[in-house]
Amino acid sequence: MKYFKLPDLGEGLPEAEIVEWKINEGDQVKADQILATVETAKAIIEIPSPQDGVIAHLFGQAGDTIHTGEPLLEFAGEEDDSGTVVGELKRETSSAADDDFFIGAAPSTRAHSQQMTPAVRSLANRLNVDTENLKGSGRNGQLTSDDIERMAKTDRTHGKAAPLRGVRKQMARNMALAHAEVVPVTLHEDADINGWAAGEDITMRLIHAIAAGCKAEPALNTWFDGQQLARRVLSQINLGVAVDTEKGLFVPVLRDIGNRSLDNIREGLNRLRQDVIERTIPPSELQGGSITLSNFGTIAGRYASPIVVPPTVAILGAGVIRDQVMPVAGEIAIRRVMPLSLTFDHRAATGGEAARFMRAVINDLAKESIS
Repeated sequence: MKYFKLPDLGEGLPEAEIVEWKINEGDQVKADQILATVETAKAIIEIPSPQDGVIAHLFGQAGDTIHTGEPLLEFAGEEDDSGTVVGELKRETSSAADDDFFIGAAPSTRAHSQQMTPAVRSLANRLNVDTENLKGSGRNGQLTSDDIERMAKTDRTHGKAAPLRGVRKQMARNMALAHAEVVPVTLHEDADINGWAAGEDITMRLIHAIAAGCKAEPALNTWFDGQQLARRVLSQINLGVAVDTEKGLFVPVLRDIGNRSLDNIREGLNRLRQDVIERTIPPSELQGGSITLSNFGTIAGRYASPIVVPPTVAILGAGVIRDQVMPVAGEIAIRRVMPLSLTFDHRAATGGEAARFMRAVINDLAKESIS
């Protein structure tokens, strides 16, 4: 028998969820025939067969999570194989002229092995309690019978909890990492956009303003290493754009926004959104954001406290544009304003640096035109 292990899917992604098997046990397959589709933190990937052969056994069903290096399936044969990977995924490459999109993903670790006595394990099986992510109250985190019975009662009362999968699972990990590491401070301010022409592209104006802010104050276009207490101020602005979908939050990145035309950025953003919808962004292209935009105002909300995800140090949130009564040149006027919320990691940037960034963003948004 020869095992085919889940190959390295790129960018250090440690696991994938089986979406669909394209073959069954006993099937004869050819090299490069699609065996299965799997879902990583952000992308749907097809797994091709590394060889001709007969499928002897499938490890896992749709919905199961499998880790890199674990057996995915078994080929029939007389050869006694130790379980090394018998094939690897082909990598797609893109030219420098193409858009590179990235998703900042926090490192993921395999679920820890739960400690419990045989009696407690038997109780969990009898009560149909999932112990994989259950926190034990016993010594050194060991699960006790009370833990099992308490969870069983909760399941009976409220129904079983549905485990997070795919995008939502990775989002939860990223948010937990941010909460544990970042020292966040949020600035709120309004930008007067009353001079904008009708039909102005709001997203392009925000992207242009962020580029202006990073050029005025590069300290916010930075990667910060909290363990080494070291920061890397970046010359290239790679903007992560938060995209809300039914599957969860995606944060693909437009690269080098400071040196591209607005038409080129708009074209790239359109492709980005389509790639997100179709889930066709390769994992190798889902890293590298240096600062983030969350335009939640397209849905609802005025101000927020956006979350900074390491290693970036800043995220700008834009709320719903509204008419507001305000003093202008000593008189009362009704102006169109855009509420802004800038969260920054105070370990890596000072309040003055954040305020200068915000001022540059507001000044750029106040321009009647940027074309």
